[in-house]
Order: sequence, then structure tokens, then C-alpha cells
Amino acid sequence: MMASVKNMIAGNKSGLTVAAGLARGLTEFAVSRGASRNEMLSRAGIKPDDLADQDNRIAFEKYIVLMRTGKALTGDPALALHYGEANDMAEVSVVGLIANASETMFEAFQQLSRFGRLVIEFDGGPDRFRSVQEDGGIWAVDNRQNPNDFPELTESTFARMVCGPRSFGVTQIAKRVCVTHPAPAYRDEYDRIFGVPVTFEAKWNALQIDEQWMFHRVQLQPRYAFGVLSARADALLKELENSKTVRGKVESLLMPVLHKGDASMDAIAEKMAVSRQTLFRRLKEEDTTFEKVLDGLRHRLALDYLGAKKVSVNEAAYLVGFSDPAAFSRAFKRWTGASPRAFRAGNHSAQS
Repeated sequence: MMASVKNMIAGNKSGLTVAAGLARGLTEFAVSRGASRNEMLSRAGIKPDDLADQDNRIAFEKYIVLMRTGKALTGDPALALHYGEANDMAEVSVVGLIANASETMFEAFQQLSRFGRLVIEFDGGPDRFRSVQEDGGIWAVDNRQNPNDFPELTESTFARMVCGPRSFGVTQIAKRVCVTHPAPAYRDEYDRIFGVPVTFEAKWNALQIDEQWMFHRVQLQPRYAFGVLSARADALLKELENSKTVRGKVESLLMPVLHKGDASMDAIAEKMAVSRQTLFRRLKEEDTTFEKVLDGLRHRLALDYLGAKKVSVNEAAYLVGFSDPAAFSRAFKRWTGASPRAFRAGNHSAQS
């Protein structure tokens, strides 16, 4: 087992991530059931600071190790089911808060589909679930390509989908549950938690939805909150999508080193474990260059620093990687048409 754990920790091979809030919630849940927090995080290769911001991203492989370590340390093979049963999504992600602010269960499901990747990414298309009409009912079908590689995710997701709505007064959202993995030794927990017929080794992972509850009123939060939370989720989703591009990866590596003067193409290519020529080619495929990415990042950060008026012009120059304030001033004038001092003083007529 340790060899496979090391392989999963070695890197984010799939490129998929989960929200730190979800990983933190799982950790706290397992700790409440007797697991050692330090042991869980250590085995998964997660630092406590990685979980401080719930919108931070954790490698999917590390989440797998975290889940399986939690199962081992608690002695609870059904930990994923129990986590999904007990976990309030609103406590770990903005997506849960949006669901709470939705008018109806139907709208809540729409928002969960729209923003689901913010909670956990998956290996199958842009949407985690699709709606299928079959056998006289509506099914929410999980689109994951290799669900049996990590059936614990099926367990926690389905348990959350069935148990979560109960806080809205929905007594039973599902009519049937189908999963593609074999029945585990703790299959009685499936019966207790879902309360409906469960089929194992089925053709799909899916829930048959009881349509009478689709327009059940939710709105546990003021409607105003829906717009605010959706705007926040849109921004987070854009950040997540950008991180999947080469440009986004380059920016994420440049951010912590700009002020150190180590913002060279060679240094970033080395961090990405590719040659300078490969990085050049990949950026060209996205119709940009390293110089344009660096210049655009400096421009954006300079506007943020000076617009907030929390740093001086010289400090802003240092933070975005200019050792010479005069060179920073010339760059800022090129970017915006205004001097950095005028912009900081409140002359926001500069072009962003």
C-alpha cells in the first residue's frame, strides 16, 4: 500500500483538484471519529496551511490518499458514506451556500451542476451529471469515466445528494440508487442512509429523482445573497479554468517569485519540468509569449496594488519585479497612459 501511496503523492498526475474546504471537512470528520489529523495530512502530503483557505486547490490524488487514510485510521470502511451523510456543503464551499440561496430544489441542482468543479474536478466532460429519462423516471447520471477507481467519491457524493436536501424539508429526493461498483461488506449502511432500493454492479452511477420535490422551496438565505455568491463562484471558476492553460500555469509560478527577480523563462520552464523551447511552443499554441504573460501579469498586479493604495509606488515596483522605479514608471505609463503616482492618487482615468 505504501508504494501506491507514494506514487499518488508524487505529483498531480491527473491534473484534477478538489477544494481545500472539502479536504478539510473530510479531515475534521475523520478526526472526530478518532483519526490523527497529523497522520492523515502527513500521509497525503498535505500541509496544514494548504487547508487554511477553503478555495485553495488540493491534488485529486492527495484527496484519494486522505480518504483512504481516514478509513484506515478510524477503522470505518464506510467513512465516505458517513462523510457525505453528515457533511453540510455550505460549510466547505461557496457552492453549498449558492444551493442554500436557490429558490427551489431544481435551481439548486442547476447551480450544483454549474459550479460543481469548484468542489471537485472529475474525469469526464464539463458537467459531472447529466439528466436522462428512462424507465418512466428522471435519472441524474454521474459522467465520471473511471468511477470504480475511487468508488468512495460515488459514495460521498450520492450520500450528500440524498441527505443534504433533508435540511430543506425534502424527506426523500431519490427513488432508486444505482452504482457500478460491487456491494461492499457494509452494504447495510447503503440501505440505512439512502432508504431506497440500491443496485450494485449496475450499468451506471445514477439516482432516480422523485420529481415531486423539484420545485420544493429552498431559499435558506436572502435572494440578494444568491447574486453575490454566484459572482464569487464565477470568479473562482474562471481562475480554475485559467489554471488549466499553459498561460495560467506560468502565471501561477510567476506570482510568488516576481519580487525575487527570478521571473525568467528558463526558471519557469525548469519549474514546469520542460525545456525552454517546449514552453515557447506551448505558449505560442495559445497565441501568446512568455514576455506577454509576464508583462500582462505585472500590469494587472500593479493596478491592484496601487488601486488599493496599500503600498507606495516604489513598493509596487518591487512587488511586480522592477528593481528600478523609473523603469516601473515607464512600463506603467505604457500600460495605462498615466503615471503610477497619478493613478495611486486617485486619477483612475488610466486604461486598464
